[in-house]
This record gives sequence, structure tokens and C-alpha cells, in this order.
Amino acid sequence: MSHRRKFIKDFSIGSAAIAIGIKDPQHIFPLASSGKGPYMATGIKIGEVSATEAIVWVRLTKNKERIDDTAPEPVILYKNDATGEFQKRDHGDSRPDLEPRVEYVNGSDINSIAGAVPAGEGEMRVLYKTANEHKWMETSWEKAGLDQDGIRQFQLSGLLPGKEYAIRVESRPSGMTNAANMMEGGFKTAPAKDDHADIRFMVVTCQAYHDRDYGNKGFKIYESMLKQKPDFFVHTGDIIYYDQQAKNLDLARWHWQRVYSFPTLVEFHKKVSSYFMKDDHDTWMNDCWPDMQTRFMGDFTFKQGQRLFLEQVPMGGKTYRSYRWGKHLQIWMVEGRDYRSANDMPDGPEKTIWGKEQINWFKQTVEGSDATYKILISPTPLVGPDRPKKNDNYANQGFYLEGEMLRRFVEEHDMFVVNGDRHWQYASKDAETGLLEFGCGPVSTEHAGGWNSNDRKPEHLYLNVIGGYLEVNIKHAGGHPEVIFTFHGVDGKILYEYKHQASTNVRNDQQ
Repeated sequence: MSHRRKFIKDFSIGSAAIAIGIKDPQHIFPLASSGKGPYMATGIKIGEVSATEAIVWVRLTKNKERIDDTAPEPVILYKNDATGEFQKRDHGDSRPDLEPRVEYVNGSDINSIAGAVPAGEGEMRVLYKTANEHKWMETSWEKAGLDQDGIRQFQLSGLLPGKEYAIRVESRPSGMTNAANMMEGGFKTAPAKDDHADIRFMVVTCQAYHDRDYGNKGFKIYESMLKQKPDFFVHTGDIIYYDQQAKNLDLARWHWQRVYSFPTLVEFHKKVSSYFMKDDHDTWMNDCWPDMQTRFMGDFTFKQGQRLFLEQVPMGGKTYRSYRWGKHLQIWMVEGRDYRSANDMPDGPEKTIWGKEQINWFKQTVEGSDATYKILISPTPLVGPDRPKKNDNYANQGFYLEGEMLRRFVEEHDMFVVNGDRHWQYASKDAETGLLEFGCGPVSTEHAGGWNSNDRKPEHLYLNVIGGYLEVNIKHAGGHPEVIFTFHGVDGKILYEYKHQASTNVRNDQQ
């Protein structure tokens, strides 16, 4: 064996990983001409990070850049049941139970409409190492084709807790020896269970493409969050909105392409690991459940939406899961669409959002946790208050019985709730249980609404109809662990803070 190279097999994802004693992998693996594809115009995503594992999501693209927003978008027409003619939607009903038809205009097609980033074919691999090491581990080259939307997900195992990792993702056409293009990034692994580490993470929700606030850059919020160098990021759902334009699988994938090819999102996600959650709009359509029936979504089905989410984000076996980040933090992220009853079903002991299996898992894992701070992250509210006309979450009367049981359980186990879905920021305290909930607010102020900012209820500790994000800090100083919930505007400005010290049970909220 050469003293210059040492090969070590790592059987994660069934492929070999190689440790190479060379500081720069390009010295051994030179890049071919960067003028050749496949490219990675939709970036990479790093997700499901634990103390020892991570998933790196990679998508090959045919083109180096997204199609410009000056290109046309598809036109959606709906069949008039009385006349049989297809026409534009009547603005009186935002989601009519009518058959849609997609028309591409001005000679466009699925690959040339505004924001499109067609999938590419070829091979990719991931190289990774701790930030202060010279030896790189590498996965094997893996093929991806158009039937996979150019996507592969790489499971990295055997990582070290509490470390910063550098990664390098390379792509090449099938049959080539050298990489043609590459993208570099990094992430932090979770600290060990007994580590008194400080932790910072960000939470967002409701990311509407047509309500972006940064033009062809995407959303301002991602630059603001990146400046604060979070340990990880949580998107609570409504990552994209299928409802109006995703009438088939190709158009549903287009929704992901056009958002995640924006420069602000590409830059953020290659440097910060994420946990992605889904809600109604990024599963199928508004307030949906598994056996819901409508013609409105055309050929795109609820089941396709479930599978597509698992394709488009780094994800493990289940969309409900829990992660431990050091001695003082454990988070639970739950699934709110796949197991739910119909919204219009009368409330009763059998009506559910989470389903029995998920509820049992949640209770058992919470009761088994010794983390100082336990935080439930939910796609939708548990406390609210919410609008009276809504009937889709635990803050509504339609799911009161299961919601009341969970609110009491969560409060009895000294947990906090962080949630998405609502298009305004708020902090609230349940009148019956005292449970505290923090609604992070939408990604842009252009998407804010749904509540009157002057309609402050007794439950509200903070209310602001604005876009922004929630920052959560776990700090350990002087032997007194502390959690701080901080609401920010899209520009990073602090709008409200709530602090809690574990040792003294003292609350201090500031605005």
C-alpha cells in the first residue's frame, strides 16, 4: 500500500468512503472544464443532522442558471360545468371543484417557463471532513437521471459530535473521470448528549414565491439569518404553495426549482443544516387531508405530494422525528397531514391530526428525555389564538379534544411550542394550561396578513402582523441554563424577546 494514500471503507449508503491525506482534494481529483454540465443550479441541502449523521441532498441540473422571471408562466383555465368551456378562475372561489387545464404560452414548455431549472443527468459524490482536518472522506460516485429529477441523497455516518464539517459536492457527466463542477459548504453536528453547549437555531414558515421581497435574489430573510451563523434551521412548512399552479407532477417539481434556485437560498442552505417539515400547501392544497376529494388539483394527487416532499428535501424514514442537541436541548418535529381525519368530521375521541402511532411515539420520547429544554415544533398552532372560521388545527374547535389532551401533556412536561402556518408573529399563553407558544411568522412581510394587529387577545404576550423569523438560543452560563425566544423582522431587527431560566423558573420578556 502506498504511504501517500490510505483507503478506509465506510459502508453508509452502501458505498465506499475514502480518507485521503491531501489538504486539497482537487490535487487528486482535478475539475474538468467548468463549462460542461451537469450543474447544481438548485444548490445543495444538508439535513437531518444528529451528533453522528447527516444527509446531503444534491440535484443535478441541465443549465447553470434558472430561467429568468421575464419568461412566461403557464396559464391555468377551469372547465365551466354548465358550458363545457375552459376559462380563467372566478375570483369568487379561490379553489373551485372544477377540472383545470394547463396552457403554455408564447412557445414555452415546462423547461422554459419562468424560474424553471430542468433536471440534469450524470453522477455526483460528496467529500467531507472536519474543518480542522486534512483528510477527506468521500462517497462513491452515484448516478441520477431525469426520472429521479436529478436528485440523490447521501447519508453520512460515523461523524463526530459537536464538530464543524466542510463538504464539497462534485458532479460530472456519466463516463467522465474528473469532476466537471463542484459546490462547497459546511455544517455543524449536534453536540453530545452531556455537552453543555450553547445552541442557536432559526425557525420560519409560509414562503410564497409571488410574495418574495428581494426580486431575483429571493428572500431577504436568508441573508439576515445567515449573518447570525445559526447551528441549524427549521422550516415548519408551506415551503412552497402548490394550490394555484401545480396541476401535475412536473409543475409541482417546478415549484421547488424556482424557489431553491434563488441565490439567497442557495447560499444559505449550503452553509446551514436544515430540518424541513411540511404542511398543507407543500403536501397538496389548502387545509388538505389524505382522502380529500377535489378536481381542482388536476392530475396532481395527495399521494404524489407526499412522495415529492421526500424527494425534494433531505429526509430520513419518517417526517416526524426528534433530535437532541447537547445536554440542554431536544426538539420534536411532528407530521400534521399524513395521518389526520377530515376537517369536517365531528370532533370526538377518534378525530385526530397526529394519529395514534405518532402520539404514542411523542409521549414516550418526551417522557424518556432528560434535556433541560424540550421544544415541540409544530407545522400548525396548538394554542393560538386563531381565526374563528378556521377548522384545521389544534387551536380550532374542530380538533379541540385531541388538542386539549396534547396541550395538557406538553405543559405538564415543561415544554415550549414553536409553530408555523400563521401569517403573523405572536407569542401566547394558553388560558387553561399556561402553555407558551411562539408563532414564527411568514418569510416576507408581503405575505403577512390574516389578523388585525390591533386585535390583541388576553392570551397574547406579543403580536405583530409582519414577516420575519424566530431565533431560539440555549445558553449555559454560570450553571444556569437559559432559553431565549427572539422575534426578528426580515432585516434581522429584534422585535421581541422572551427569556426563561431553567434553574429559577424566572420569566423576563422584552419588547
